[in-house]
Amino acid sequence: MSDAPRPIIKRKKIVAGGGHHGGAWKVAYADFGTAMMAFFLLMWLLNATSEDQRQGLADYFNPSIPVHRTSGGGDGPFGGSSVRSEMTLVQNGTGATQERPSSEAQSRGDTGTSEDQAFEEAMTEIRAAINAMGGESAIADSILKHIRTRVSDEGFVIELFDIPGSPLFLPDTAEPTPTMLAILMMIGDATNLVDSQIAVDAHLASEPLSGPEYAGWEVSTARALASRLALSRVGVAQIRFSRVTGEADRKPREDDPFDIRNNRVEITLLRDIRENNN
Repeated sequence: MSDAPRPIIKRKKIVAGGGHHGGAWKVAYADFGTAMMAFFLLMWLLNATSEDQRQGLADYFNPSIPVHRTSGGGDGPFGGSSVRSEMTLVQNGTGATQERPSSEAQSRGDTGTSEDQAFEEAMTEIRAAINAMGGESAIADSILKHIRTRVSDEGFVIELFDIPGSPLFLPDTAEPTPTMLAILMMIGDATNLVDSQIAVDAHLASEPLSGPEYAGWEVSTARALASRLALSRVGVAQIRFSRVTGEADRKPREDDPFDIRNNRVEITLLRDIRENNN
């Protein structure tokens, strides 16, 4: 038997390729998929919404209507003041919108200022008077199809607009049709229920007018002036007109700027009105 030492044999450990690398790639892929879904959803929303809707969404995340600029300094709700207070509420905010801020006023009761209440009551009366004119005859009922009302930051807006087959003015002119004159007679009677200042704004649809040059500004301005004149002839006092403007096709009311209903005259009864007791 030999006394020589045995050789030491080392066995190499073979590791199969493609070992386990964890699930981090799955998380990254899920994040990528979520980001792509959000991107395509954003693209769809931009294409499916109108300009007014997009502005509303923007205002939700970045409000353009200041609600409360300073604190009242009290230690309770509403800055330590109640909604009935007339002496302690601050008046440093603007309210309404940045373009047309409403006048600052103190709280005067349970539901708002007395001016606001008077405005709402008067506008309800005017809307009821306009609606009451329909039903008197088939002609009066058809006239009401040209009228819609709404409340804006400026006041109570009465819109008079074209409908297919029944324009308010002769094409490309400021000559009122008999329908427009009948409407303005009705509106003049209704607006005389209050003493508010009146703004008259004429608008056009985005449709080229005849002639070598675009005459939208001149035509819309002439239509606003013709509407003011017709209102004056039915008893609306000259001193009540605060603004008469032509806006051409720059402020469409409908989503489609070519819609003929954008051919319209807006008669706005401005806020801070007093009921007419004459």
